[in-house]
Amino acid sequence: MITEAIVLSAILFVIGTFGVLVRRNAIIMFLCIELQLNAVNVAFVAFSNLFGIDGQIFVFFVMTVAAAEAAVGLAIIISIFRHYESVDVGSFNLLKW
Repeated sequence: MITEAIVLSAILFVIGTFGVLVRRNAIIMFLCIELQLNAVNVAFVAFSNLFGIDGQIFVFFVMTVAAAEAAVGLAIIISIFRHYESVDVGSFNLLKW
């Protein structure tokens, strides 16, 4: 049981990492980061079967951070879209010096 959950978590994390590295759309990158956070949650829950309830408590903290990241991240993406009329990360250099 735990092996399957860890393999699923690893596959989800690799898909999320691949999506962040390959895609240039900010919304797709944002969703891939959320996929990585969910992969970590699956791993925490899988390991909580072995090491106690602490893993499930960490899941609540990760979900809280993910919700805050979603709110702030989407606000930034909407602001960039209104300014540049694109969410392609190659078309704007707003955060560069």
